[in-house]
Amino acid sequence: MNALVSAAPIAFAVLLLVPAADTPIAQELTLRIAAPTETTYLSGPSKLVAIIEPQSRLSEVRQVIFFADGKQVCAVTRPPFNCDWDAGDHVIEHVIRVVAEVANAPRLVENVRTQGVVVTEAVDVDVVQVTVVVSDGNRFVRGLQQKDFRIYDDDREQKISNFADEKLPLDLIVAIDMSMSMKGSLEAVKEAAKSFLAGLKPSDQVTLLGFNDNITTLARRTTDKEYLAHAIDRLAPWGGTALYDVTIGALDLLGRQKGRRSVVLFTDGDDQSSHATLDAAIARAESSDATIYAIGQGRAVRASDLQDLLQRLARISGGRAFFPPDANKVQKDFEDILEDLRNQYMISYPVPDNRRDGAWHRIRIEVAGGKYQVRARQRYQFSARH
Repeated sequence: MNALVSAAPIAFAVLLLVPAADTPIAQELTLRIAAPTETTYLSGPSKLVAIIEPQSRLSEVRQVIFFADGKQVCAVTRPPFNCDWDAGDHVIEHVIRVVAEVANAPRLVENVRTQGVVVTEAVDVDVVQVTVVVSDGNRFVRGLQQKDFRIYDDDREQKISNFADEKLPLDLIVAIDMSMSMKGSLEAVKEAAKSFLAGLKPSDQVTLLGFNDNITTLARRTTDKEYLAHAIDRLAPWGGTALYDVTIGALDLLGRQKGRRSVVLFTDGDDQSSHATLDAAIARAESSDATIYAIGQGRAVRASDLQDLLQRLARISGGRAFFPPDANKVQKDFEDILEDLRNQYMISYPVPDNRRDGAWHRIRIEVAGGKYQVRARQRYQFSARH
C-alpha cells in the first residue's frame, strides 16, 4: 500500500511534462529585407521590400518603417511591405534599415548595406591599352611578335611601349540576365556558363553578376571555379532587364589597369529597367579598354533592333555578338568566346600629349603589312585630369 502511494506523485509529474497533442505553439515573428541585399548595386528609382513571417500573424504588425542612410523613407501599415525610393544617380553604398512595430511585442529590426561601385585606380594612366584579335579570315593567327604590329593614333603611327600575348592573365566579368523574360532559356544558359568558366585558365579572375531590375554580385573576383558554379546554380528569373546599367557597372568594376579585361553579357537585350541611357552605356564601352562579348537570347534572336544594339556594344570594344537560335546552342557560342580569349594580344602605347583634350581619337592597327584581319577597340578618350 505504501509503495502504491509513493508512486502516484511520480506518475502525475510525468503527465504534466507531456503537452496536449492539439496545443498550438506560436511561431516567432521574423523580419527579413528581401530587397535590396548585401550584393545589390542601387541607383535611381529602387524598390525596398521587407518580408514578415509567418503570414498568420501579420495582423499583429502595426507598421513597417523604412530608412535609407539614416532618413525615414516611408511607413507601411499593411502588406505588401514595399517602399519606393530614389537612390540617386551614383552607384554608392547605402544602409537600408527596416523597423517593424508589433502589438504587445518588441520591435523587429533589420539592416543591410548595399554595394558601391569602386573604380580601380589606373596602374598606368599614361598609356592607351588595346586588346587585339588577329585572324586570316578562317583561323586565329598565333605566335605574332611586337614587330608584326603597327598602331596608329588619328592616322599617326605610335611607338609600342608594351606587348603581350594570351599568356597575360585575364580579368573577366560574366553578367547573366536573370529577368523574367529569360525564364525559358535560363537553365540551359546556366549549364553552358559553367562549362565556359571551367575552360578558363587557373589564373583567370572572374566576377559573376546577375542582373534584372538590379545588379547582384553572385561571386566576387575569384579563380575558384567550383564556387562560381554554385553561384550560377542559384540564379532564378524575376523582374525586368537593366542592360545599360550592368554594362556600365561591369566596366566600372574592371576599372583601368594593366592586363586583359573582358565582359561577357548574356541577355535578351530588351532593356526595360535601366536608370542609365543607351548613349551613356555606349560612351562607357568606347572609353573602356575592356572587350565586350554579348550573347543574345529571347527577343534578341528575332528583333533586329536588339541585335543592332548588342552588336554595337561588342564591335566598338573589339568583341563579338552571338544570337543562337535556341538556348541549347549557347554552349557553342561560349566555346567561341573562350577561343577568342585564348587568342588575344595586348598592345600599349604612350598617350600623345595633345590627346588629353577630352575628345575622341581613332585607333587603327595593321598586322604584317595588312595581311591579316584585325579586331580591336576603335577609339579612346582621355581628359586632361587623367
